[in-house]
Amino acid sequence: MPVDIAVVGSCNLDLVVNVEHIPLVGQTVLGGDLQQIPGGKGANQAVAAARLGKSVAMVGRVGDDENGTFLQTILEENGVNTEYLLRTASIPTGVALIAVQSDGDNVIVVSPGANSELSPEDVMDALPILEAKMVLLQAEIPIETVLSAARVAKGTVIWNPAPAPEETIPLELLDLVDVLIPNQRELELLTGIGTINSLEKIIETVKTLPCSSTIVTLGAQGAVVMANNEAVHIPAPEISPIDTTAAGDSFCAAIAESLVDGKDLVEAAQWAVQVGAATTLAAGAQPSLPTSEEVAQRLKNG
Repeated sequence: MPVDIAVVGSCNLDLVVNVEHIPLVGQTVLGGDLQQIPGGKGANQAVAAARLGKSVAMVGRVGDDENGTFLQTILEENGVNTEYLLRTASIPTGVALIAVQSDGDNVIVVSPGANSELSPEDVMDALPILEAKMVLLQAEIPIETVLSAARVAKGTVIWNPAPAPEETIPLELLDLVDVLIPNQRELELLTGIGTINSLEKIIETVKTLPCSSTIVTLGAQGAVVMANNEAVHIPAPEISPIDTTAAGDSFCAAIAESLVDGKDLVEAAQWAVQVGAATTLAAGAQPSLPTSEEVAQRLKNG
């Protein structure tokens, strides 16, 4: 049976340490106890969408190791179909090293491992991609694999270009993307325009992209939706974040969830900024991802 959302992307084990402040270059800081948490942008978005009530399949690669087994088990416990989560011999599961400072901001270094082995051939015949209403993509897998998934997708293609690819983005990919969801820094890198420091500049920059619709996430400032050449700013709830690690991932999942339900892009973004904000009110990547019912409760208490 076709799923609502197919997620094509990364699965990582997050190694997280809480610190008073993120160290400067050459500086050593002492942190709290090491936490091992399931993560990876692809897996985070898959779990987030499943917790929001949609049927989800994960297409990706993990190593043939304990970490891979752990991540697959967590996905399955959250109701995500893992039939197309492939094992990769001799290459370890991806790992992310994350330092989270006291105000919730973080710095992340990713060792892709098996994620780098997800190939265009792996996705070309993956039934979830061919049949899903929404295909959700990121940039922690090879860009040629992202392009291949976008080519074969029959449903709406949503691309979250995170982290912003260092290589040149194929123009064909941007043409195939129905909804592009970068943050402000990723928009700067994608367009090569340089520093973008105002809503007016964001809107002007987005208009240069060939994608039919774009949502730029702005953290505590909410998001800007650009559709049909019209821009709408969606403010975010005022909260005191604990950990921002997976907020962007839950935002993307909420967009996909809302579009499955037939909402327009502005309605979807209004819901997504609430989901993203609620995510920052709990610690860790996947452990922080809320159900629909938990969103309102967390925001009320946060």
